[in-house]
Amino acid sequence: MNIITSTLIEDNKRIDHTAKLFGNNFPMVLEPAIYTFAERLSVNYRGGYWNFHELGSDGFYMAPDDREPFLVISDNGFEGIMTADAFGITACLYAYSHLSFTDDPNLAKSCVRQYHLLREFMFDHHEAKTILAATD
Repeated sequence: MNIITSTLIEDNKRIDHTAKLFGNNFPMVLEPAIYTFAERLSVNYRGGYWNFHELGSDGFYMAPDDREPFLVISDNGFEGIMTADAFGITACLYAYSHLSFTDDPNLAKSCVRQYHLLREFMFDHHEAKTILAATD
């Protein structure tokens, strides 16, 4: 079994990378959806700069560039503390799942694919149990 790697995307490559994966849907639909889920999931999320991560499996996620942990309360009854990285993965999984039901077939297909790639990566994350509890 291979562990999926995560590489930080350099600032000057962010637009090209997200355009390759999502086209115009990234800045217009997906990115705002991720921020909206972040706001819904954590009362102490206050916006800010997010890091973009490319997965060795061609997956993608973003996470706040923050050292402070996030208190996460999800609709499924989960309440717990997450690092910024785990919080970003969680917000992305929520957004991918939600947008997989969109009327735009290309965006829906991209989100389904990214959901599964990110979920596979998440299983090797040191906070996998917490992310699963917040998303399942």
